[in-house]
Amino acid sequence: MVLKTGSELGEVSISNSVISEIAGAVASRCYGVVGMASRNKKDGIVSLLRPDSITKGININIEDNGVVIEVHIIVEYGVNINTICKSIVNRVRYNVENTAGIKVKRVNVRVEGVRVD
Repeated sequence: MVLKTGSELGEVSISNSVISEIAGAVASRCYGVVGMASRNKKDGIVSLLRPDSITKGININIEDNGVVIEVHIIVEYGVNINTICKSIVNRVRYNVENTAGIKVKRVNVRVEGVRVD
């Protein structure tokens, strides 16, 4: 899917993969995040994604000329999950809106697992 915005100067089309790249890069750099997660739909098993596959942990939906971003993460044991999620929501919203120039309706963070070292 592609989100299109326009003005008197022309039209800009932004693909979901661009939004996913921005959101994944921001979320994976937040304190306490071990990495992005992917859930196997067949088995329901969650796996940690390699750093070059961060977009697979992001789902993008377009609603009313804005986007809803769903971020799937694995966190480090011992950190405050609520604080991490709030930080991800604020940072992803800020970076997507300022980089891509589109309205972010919601950022949903799904903690898929905790890594214990």
